[in-house]
Amino acid sequence: MIDIAASDFRHPRRHVRLDTILRLRWLAVLGQLAAIFIVLQGLEFDLPVIPCLAIIALSALLNLGLQIAFNPMQRLEPRYAAALLALNIIELAALLFLTGGLQNPFSFLFLAPVLISATALPSRLTMALGALAVACASILVFFYMPLPWDAEEPLVLPPIYLFGVWLSIVVAIGVTSLYAFQVTEEARELADALAATELVLAREQHLTQLDGLAAAAAHELGTPLSTIVLISRELERALQDNALVSADIKTLREQAQRCRDILSKITQLSSTGAPFDRMKLSTLIEEIVAPHRDFGVAIKVRIAVAGSKEPVGTRNPAILYGVGNILENALDFARSAVEVNAWWNNDSVEIVISDDGPGFAPDILKRIGEPYLSRRRGAEDTQSEHSGLGLGVFIARTLLERTGAKISFTNRTFPDHGAVVSIVWPRHRFEAGESGEESAEVGA
Repeated sequence: MIDIAASDFRHPRRHVRLDTILRLRWLAVLGQLAAIFIVLQGLEFDLPVIPCLAIIALSALLNLGLQIAFNPMQRLEPRYAAALLALNIIELAALLFLTGGLQNPFSFLFLAPVLISATALPSRLTMALGALAVACASILVFFYMPLPWDAEEPLVLPPIYLFGVWLSIVVAIGVTSLYAFQVTEEARELADALAATELVLAREQHLTQLDGLAAAAAHELGTPLSTIVLISRELERALQDNALVSADIKTLREQAQRCRDILSKITQLSSTGAPFDRMKLSTLIEEIVAPHRDFGVAIKVRIAVAGSKEPVGTRNPAILYGVGNILENALDFARSAVEVNAWWNNDSVEIVISDDGPGFAPDILKRIGEPYLSRRRGAEDTQSEHSGLGLGVFIARTLLERTGAKISFTNRTFPDHGAVVSIVWPRHRFEAGESGEESAEVGA
């Protein structure tokens, strides 16, 4: 089996393109200009136009400078992206200071930079931007210019309302940012785990392709080796009087014959369909179980012979890896024995792997198969928790489901103890092997 660590696919540093930040900043500039135009021309309210336009112009000049000085397609280091988002917060705070502080309904735009950071930047930078937004909102509670309004009927909001607006901004920043971070992190983990799954499958497929190449090489090399054996035999007869040369030619003939015998075995294996092409269910189980015998845990294999003919399927690397990984997890948790039971009928093929360990913990039973879900034991821990049930089970489940299998995880009924994993295929899918239908099952 192929061991792949989760750290190989999880990237601790996240990078955002400069073009993405600049597009958001240009959108902010256009929105601010539109708001000023509507307030001045549509509502005919008085507001400090020159200071507001100066702030917006500085923002636009910075955008132009960044587009000229740097390639917009380059990926920013997280701290630089955070710095630009922090500048957005400060610019918004300056505009709100000139236009009523938290009385301005656009004060909720403090959420935008923090929300963007939660989906694209590390959590520490997101918390720093959230703290900056809360600090700016807190200052605007006490320091701001009057809200542009009708001079004859000025709007005066009570302090308790301003406090409510401030509190709602703070709560919204915390809750929405946390939610966005969790959703994005789960999506990222899922993408990384799927990348690991595809890599495992590709490696196993390469091994299967090597089997086919070996069989082809056996056929291609057979003819020249036959020629070498024939010529060496004739030379050996012709040079019988020269004992030294005759012995060397004899050795050459014997080694060539040995190569022919080895290639003949490979050819015979390929022609019978095992292990290169197709294999019976019992042969598949034995190939999976064989590497794990004699490691201190007994493996009991029981194959229920039904009335129908034993199913024969393709030597599918997805099945070999998936079932093998589940067997490895059972051996990790088992105390003394693991059972592998298989049976079939005209409609389905089922493999059940069970152990006599502690079983699945109730808190993870419903979540088994999610990426990076694991219970790991440190070197100093003496409890019955073992490493496993993490990325490997996710990969195994994904690969098996691609072959049309349905997998269920349960525990044995009390007073028995241990975990039970059931893998069931529709018989026609198991015997069909890898086909174009599998691609439709990936998203299932």
